Amino acid sequence: MTDVVIKAEGLGKKYLIGRQAAERERYTALRDVVGRSLRRFGRTALDTARGRQIVAGDEVEEFWALKELDFEIRRGEVVGIIGRNGAGKSTLLKILSRITEPSAGRVAIKGRVASLLEVGTGFHPELTGRENIYLNGAILGMTRAEIKRKFEEIVAFAEVERFLDTPVKRYSSGMYVRLAFAVAAHLEPEILVVDEVLAVGDAEFQKKCLGKMQDVAGHGRTVLFVSHSMAAVAALCTRAVLLHRGQVSYAGDTDRTISQYLSQTEATNRISGRLIDMSGEVKLETLPSGAAVRLIFDATLRGPLVEPRIGIGIDDD
Repeated sequence: MTDVVIKAEGLGKKYLIGRQAAERERYTALRDVVGRSLRRFGRTALDTARGRQIVAGDEVEEFWALKELDFEIRRGEVVGIIGRNGAGKSTLLKILSRITEPSAGRVAIKGRVASLLEVGTGFHPELTGRENIYLNGAILGMTRAEIKRKFEEIVAFAEVERFLDTPVKRYSSGMYVRLAFAVAAHLEPEILVVDEVLAVGDAEFQKKCLGKMQDVAGHGRTVLFVSHSMAAVAALCTRAVLLHRGQVSYAGDTDRTISQYLSQTEATNRISGRLIDMSGEVKLETLPSGAAVRLIFDATLRGPLVEPRIGIGIDDD
């Protein structure tokens, strides 16, 4: 139990969704409008008295973004959180980052958490890149002396030396995320939480970020990584958790979890490919020019094939 840094028990997050009632009649009388307004006022007053969230709309529906999640993450693990859009990945990370409170259950976290959930989180648009490094570092829990000691390293990693004294409102989204990731990664947290924001950066910076996360994990720290790039998850993560409609659908070995995810997202026949060199070592990077390779395909059939055809295309950048 001493190695467990994140433990969730019956974790759930509920939201209230308001919506307008469907109009069944072609014409609406004044008494209908007045009656509807009185009902809304009464419900708002009752919710205010009970301390509930006030939701606009004629009808209120409960939506569980997460429900009954149970899992453990140990120190030094690099865990991928995967799933379709709306599965609850970002909601889970916001709870783990203490941005929002759970509606049910509990989660215990040991250690300092640094999170990168949205582009420019914690940045003030009117401040320069230099000023935002100090501001964002302070928000993440770094002392001024610690930020000053790591300042040059952060700037070099983000590659924004030229625009360091420019207000960040003039930065591109890629520059935003480079600077934000550089600050979060150099915090030296026990737990690093990274959402899909790395997709904003270019290929070279994504590779640098993956290398930094591997370096963080190599020092015995824990990394939670959310991505729709299965190649990045397979390359970085030692274990993965698959979320489906707010619940843990599968958790375990990364390759097996990715297979479960692909089987959920693709109901038709699919063919997945692996690039393997002559020594049998699996390659996830680009193919070097002139190299001898074998292409091995695994086919998962969900029905009979009629006149199957397999084509191989090789593209450059």
